[in-house]
Amino acid sequence: MNCPYCGGTGSRVIDSRPLDGGVRRRRKCLSCGARFTTYERVQSRNIFVVKKDDRREEFSRDKLSSGIRKACEKRPLPIGAIDKLIDNIEAELYGLGKAEISSSIIGDLVMQRLQKLDHIAYIRFASVYREFADIGALKQVVDSLTEGETLTPPANQLPLLPSEAVNSLIGRRR
Repeated sequence: MNCPYCGGTGSRVIDSRPLDGGVRRRRKCLSCGARFTTYERVQSRNIFVVKKDDRREEFSRDKLSSGIRKACEKRPLPIGAIDKLIDNIEAELYGLGKAEISSSIIGDLVMQRLQKLDHIAYIRFASVYREFADIGALKQVVDSLTEGETLTPPANQLPLLPSEAVNSLIGRRR
């Protein structure tokens, strides 16, 4: 393990703690004495993602994480919720036991999880993933979120409007 500060090759493990699917290690460089953290995860066999144009590309957790984090940017989500979501999706993909997985399966898994986690992040991700051609297609997705539900925000979010205003808006739509 190379030290991120001085590039030294020797380090000593100070603390080690299990994480979901891996280990967190606190290390101390033997050259400069700096402390740093490393994370170790068991990587199963490689999975290849089959893209829409039939190209094959190795599955990248970082790429999955980047897309989800962009959708969840500036959202009031609990700490660790995004990492847990990514871990769950990755575990499900490896659990399928397939060597190749369609990118649409991954996209659908992300959409399902984001819809439960945060409606705004879901709409953001859907707008890129579904490649909406016009505002009407986007409106259909938003309307599908509110069908059969009252427009109450998740417990960790403040409402945009007072509940009386929301209820009057719902009454006008019907």
